Amino acid sequence: MKYLILIFIFFSFHTLADDEVKMIDFNEIKDVLKEDGLLKEVIKKRKRKAKVKKIKKKLTKKLYDYPSEDDFWPFISELWLIKNAAQLKWDSDFPEYGLDNSLNKLFSSLGYYGKKYQILLIDNPSIPHFALPTNKNEGIFLISVPFARTLDLSKLEICLLILEDFLRLETQFFKDKITPKDFKKWAGSNFEEKKVNLSVVEESLKNYQEFIFEKGFSFKNQFEVTKQMDLLLKNQPKLWNQYVRMLNKIDRLIKSNNLFKRYSQLYPSPEMQIKWLSPKKKVL
Repeated sequence: MKYLILIFIFFSFHTLADDEVKMIDFNEIKDVLKEDGLLKEVIKKRKRKAKVKKIKKKLTKKLYDYPSEDDFWPFISELWLIKNAAQLKWDSDFPEYGLDNSLNKLFSSLGYYGKKYQILLIDNPSIPHFALPTNKNEGIFLISVPFARTLDLSKLEICLLILEDFLRLETQFFKDKITPKDFKKWAGSNFEEKKVNLSVVEESLKNYQEFIFEKGFSFKNQFEVTKQMDLLLKNQPKLWNQYVRMLNKIDRLIKSNNLFKRYSQLYPSPEMQIKWLSPKKKVL
């Protein structure tokens, strides 16, 4: 509006009498222009400040978010590993077994591409092998060095065990059994200005501990995984025969060595797996 008035004054100069022109205070016009520009700048700064404040508040609130469902699994698996480091002894010095290349080769031959994983060697015979959930299409695979050495497992046999554990991750048997009841409501929620609720974390750690060291998988779980392995390997007889031979080795070991007697508690049972894999005899 002020600019319209000034434009009107400007175009009126030629119609004004000399006395009237003398009455116009150009300093006043200059002040008006200056004040108008400053006012606009002040408004702009206030808007910018309000926007920054809003973004800052949003980011600050986000700091109080619990992990989302996707972020929770790598967090809780790694936390469990840290809390059990003394028992699992995953920080021991082990030779390089070159398992990464062998596992990549096995996965590729079976059509599994783009899978990410970590192989963690542990110095504990009570957990022969296990897969912990992390991000989607990822996993942490535990391999007991005492177990592998006692059985004199080849790289391929270790990779077949990892493949078996990978299928367990895919079927989510472990997740289904250890997920706390309030998990979905808790995951991704916000605790700003509230008391921190760590019950889901504590319950998850407890469930990890109980499942891995006490309960283990059911016969039904084991049957489903064994049948998946059968379907996967049937088209590659060499791999299928190697898998069956490995199960026979494990079966003989757990029946003769008390150090590994927990194996059947975690994975029931190699003897049954061999029977499930055996061709059915036709009755004439």
